[in-house]
Amino acid sequence: MRIFEPHIHMISRVTDDYERMAAAGVCYVNEPQFWLGQPRTCVGSFVDYFSQITEYEVKRAADFGIKHVCCIGLNPKEANDDRVNKDVMSILPQWLKHPTCVAIGEIGLDSHTPKEEEFFRQQLELGKKLKLPVLMHTPHRDKLKGAKRMIDICKEVGNNPDLLLIDHNNEETIPITKDAGFWAGHTVYPVTKLSPERATNIFKRFGVEKMMVNSSADWGVSDPLNVPKTVGEMRRAGFTEAQIQTVVWDNPFNFFAQSGKLDADRKQLADTFLPKAAKSKKQRAIAV
Repeated sequence: MRIFEPHIHMISRVTDDYERMAAAGVCYVNEPQFWLGQPRTCVGSFVDYFSQITEYEVKRAADFGIKHVCCIGLNPKEANDDRVNKDVMSILPQWLKHPTCVAIGEIGLDSHTPKEEEFFRQQLELGKKLKLPVLMHTPHRDKLKGAKRMIDICKEVGNNPDLLLIDHNNEETIPITKDAGFWAGHTVYPVTKLSPERATNIFKRFGVEKMMVNSSADWGVSDPLNVPKTVGEMRRAGFTEAQIQTVVWDNPFNFFAQSGKLDADRKQLADTFLPKAAKSKKQRAIAV
């Protein structure tokens, strides 16, 4: 089983985690920009951070046969900080052109402030202009309220739903994310988010179309193997291998491939892994 981990913060993980993930079948990781836990006070600290997730982490992952891509954006928590928000927005366009940046993110709402909405809207406009995928963070507090507001703003800006991924869904938010036609991420993370069992139950109820699962592993108590663990839970629940592959490989790869920056890998994977019958019928973009 090939696994694409669509949301993990490897800057906060030790190198042993890459080794463990590779052994568990993870061969792609996507690292969205996030709040590091300590407020950054100038745009230079963002430049250094963007450099690390577009360059150093790519090399660190490659040592274990893992491809590393990233999302770049102004996260909602730091959108409230006037020391950095406008300056970060001024440098985003150049960083979004980087060959390993496959989406804008993670952006969205956190404390539900007008300033968060302002910079969320600006980045959605940028995504619309550049035709880039966008990865969105739902708030930890008042999650349903935040998800509804984010969907409304996306519709007001006029973004293509096929380029929008709302992450950190739960049983409360997934119905409106699906109704909006967006892609849906589900984070398996101790205490604050989902367990493998809860994520699996959501897939049972709502199907696997446009659905993904991630660990969002970071500085906190988290597990970079939570996607492989969810694979095991889905098997126990009776999902077919094709359904599991859809969630943990096809959907994340095909979502981020809309950036146009995974085309070479798409061709290589299709030539290497797609059976001849499937190639002739063009049954799927990629396959194990």
